Amino acid sequence: MRIVSADEAVSEIQSGQQIFVHGSAATPSVLLDALCRRAPQLQDVKLVHMHCEGPHPHLAPEMAGHLLHRAVFIGPNARQAINEGRAEFIPVFLSDIPRLIDSGLLPLDAVFLNVTPPDEHGFCSLGTAVDTMLTAVRCAKTVIVQLNKSMPRTLGDSFVPVSKIDFAVEVDQPPYNHVIGEPDEVERRIGEYVADLVQDEATLQMGIGAIPSAVGKCLDGKRDLGVHTEMFTDVLVDLVERGIVTCERKEINCGKIVTSFMMGTQRLYKFVDDNPMVEMRPVDYTNDTAVIRRFRRMTAINSAIEVDLTGQVCADSIGHRMYSGVGGQMDFMRGAALAEEGRAIIALPSTAAGGKFSRITIALKEGAGVTTTRSHVRTVVTEFGVAELFGQSLRERAKRLIAISHPDFRGELISYARKYHEL
Repeated sequence: MRIVSADEAVSEIQSGQQIFVHGSAATPSVLLDALCRRAPQLQDVKLVHMHCEGPHPHLAPEMAGHLLHRAVFIGPNARQAINEGRAEFIPVFLSDIPRLIDSGLLPLDAVFLNVTPPDEHGFCSLGTAVDTMLTAVRCAKTVIVQLNKSMPRTLGDSFVPVSKIDFAVEVDQPPYNHVIGEPDEVERRIGEYVADLVQDEATLQMGIGAIPSAVGKCLDGKRDLGVHTEMFTDVLVDLVERGIVTCERKEINCGKIVTSFMMGTQRLYKFVDDNPMVEMRPVDYTNDTAVIRRFRRMTAINSAIEVDLTGQVCADSIGHRMYSGVGGQMDFMRGAALAEEGRAIIALPSTAAGGKFSRITIALKEGAGVTTTRSHVRTVVTEFGVAELFGQSLRERAKRLIAISHPDFRGELISYARKYHEL
């Protein structure tokens, strides 16, 4: 490992190469900034990553032709570039990304990491994001890292040996903050309905956003909940501190919160630092349906952009306009559905754009992707209640989904259902 400046670290990046970038709160911004300074000398350098927090200088219009962003999950800071055609989106299950790299279908010339300084044994922790990085390190020709004094040292399958690192830049930058506001009245009601579905001793998967936050606030009185999730947030810290999450009744990884990456506040990052209760694992473990189904009461809570009257779920686009990605929704929806007493929940507000549009729709918008198929969907929740869809006919599904739609749109939905679903 050579300690160098950021500009030296990226000096050997060449035109046409492909780089995998550490994501979420661990975005290696010092390295990205240096690469952008070098960009005028380069052509067609591809940057592959999941959502990254922070500024994305490589997505600026003037980087076109020099740096090409290739997202396997789209964050807010990448949406405009993707939808304007200045960046690319690769649809893939989160659990399949390591295999995509390992197979050579996504060849890597380099990887940019944001890690802790090495410990006394010569290992650097991947900190807030393990996700696909171990596979990327193994397969990339060059490993370039930020040795970050402010990165929390997370445990589990989270370590890269110094012997694997080619170039390192010393930095002191806390992981990016991601703050979730207080749930509004609609989100609070959704949280109450979802919390009612969570049994004692259940194992939870929860994403990020206002609805998972609302669910967390409504779980008082639940006992011995566990966590097996791709993402870890401040919500789960609250549940541990309130004694609701203990992980003591988990069928595997007993006593451990198992996660792959995290986004939240400095409170979260302080909680996970050297905390043996938190076990970081790659996404091909956390999101493996064969692992997920082993939790008897696995409860997966995911959201959606819209759900049609047959139960098709779109969570990655608004019509033709890409919004996020496939992520781990199907991994956990299927895994939870296969668990002995599992719960696969899609939770969403009944309307969008301040009540102008119904999220329970006659049909998905033209161009919308089907993230969770009508055959996989089990339970849908809005602020108006719970619709159980498993084993139900198209007619019964339409009836149940209309019952949890916003009253302002029920007339239109009923008219359509009478025509096409014999309601």
